[in-house]
Amino acid sequence: MPAAANPRGSGAAPGAGAGRLPGSMGKVTLSGKGRRWVVGGHPWVYADDLVAVEAQGGELVPVHDPAGGVVGWGLYSSRSRIAMRLVSRTAEQPTREFWAALVSAAVAERARLGLLDPKGACRLIGGDSERLPGFVVDRYADVLVVQSGCQGSDLMRDFLVGLVREALPFKVRAVLDRSDSSVRKLEGLEPRVEWIEGSVDDLVRVEEPDGLVYDVDLAQGHKTGHYLDQSANRRRAAQGAGGERVLDAFCYDGLFGIRAALAGADDVLCIDQSATAGPRVLHNAELNGVSGKVRFERANAMKHLRELAAGDTRWQRVVIDPPAFARNRKEIEGAARGYRELNLRALELLTPGGLLVSASCSYNVRREEFLGFLALAARDAGRDVYLEDLAGASPDHPVLLGLPESEYLKCAFLRAR
Repeated sequence: MPAAANPRGSGAAPGAGAGRLPGSMGKVTLSGKGRRWVVGGHPWVYADDLVAVEAQGGELVPVHDPAGGVVGWGLYSSRSRIAMRLVSRTAEQPTREFWAALVSAAVAERARLGLLDPKGACRLIGGDSERLPGFVVDRYADVLVVQSGCQGSDLMRDFLVGLVREALPFKVRAVLDRSDSSVRKLEGLEPRVEWIEGSVDDLVRVEEPDGLVYDVDLAQGHKTGHYLDQSANRRRAAQGAGGERVLDAFCYDGLFGIRAALAGADDVLCIDQSATAGPRVLHNAELNGVSGKVRFERANAMKHLRELAAGDTRWQRVVIDPPAFARNRKEIEGAARGYRELNLRALELLTPGGLLVSASCSYNVRREEFLGFLALAARDAGRDVYLEDLAGASPDHPVLLGLPESEYLKCAFLRAR
């Protein structure tokens, strides 16, 4: 796992970790197309739509239209194709009060959603969708995990973390920077993992208000340690599972299956190819008192589902939550084959009247395309399949109208006859 030796972070933009409010010495000027893009409501401007740049990477600068008028302020990136990320659409330069209001509004929304229980977990800051470009904060009990995805958020990291601490109604024990996602390469930034404040040597325990308990490895786990975006879908997927056999494929920490067991499922099989998934699943099952109901098999889920389909065992509920199949539009064709095959096997394993919960976290696979792949799988399986719901990410992962990229997760609840 990459880690930084200095307090400013490995490969960070100049000034990362300084905790300062960015000033402005420059500006950028839009092309006519860029102006139309901004007026249309999208907060991103691509490098091809800038005709003049007088700015340093990560700098907060005014954005001028071709006539010289200021149409807003944004964070400039010197390396990314996304060259400008707007934070405001007025001529006034954002102040500390401006940023504090954005952070406070985000935290207040989590309070409104009932997600600020000190022992629980949620996404506190949703990055670009909340006008805080590249800056994501997940909370696990009293520990924060930060991800910075652009040059501007690197420069503002500690400043924004300070605002988050001020806005929370309880004390934060430690703050970890998990800025190690591949998106940083597009910004010319190296991966960085470091404790900003305090440290935690062990797993962090999360206790949800409805009784679910699980432990999170913040430094080594996927993303920020856990997949918070599926929290609401896990609860939905467990409803009515009493007395059923449940299959949870690509299970990671097994929480789809464990929630089903808590809802009364008789037998839960969790499948994942990761060597660390098994101990994690069984540990979380024990924490929730359902060890006798939850089993784990380490296997390639795609291959293993095909093998299971050739057998006699069938399940009343199947969950398919694979990693992203399409990281860009060029990979759609391969993604289509993957989703079609995977859901065909899931339908072959499902009893008549059973529930298939099938997810895609690929933004590049649009909602209509995903439903089309599922329809092809249903045809291949020779079954009538009905869409009960098509959900997105949990509500603490806000979708900003005007930023379609913030709507990435699709979770279909399908009833098969």
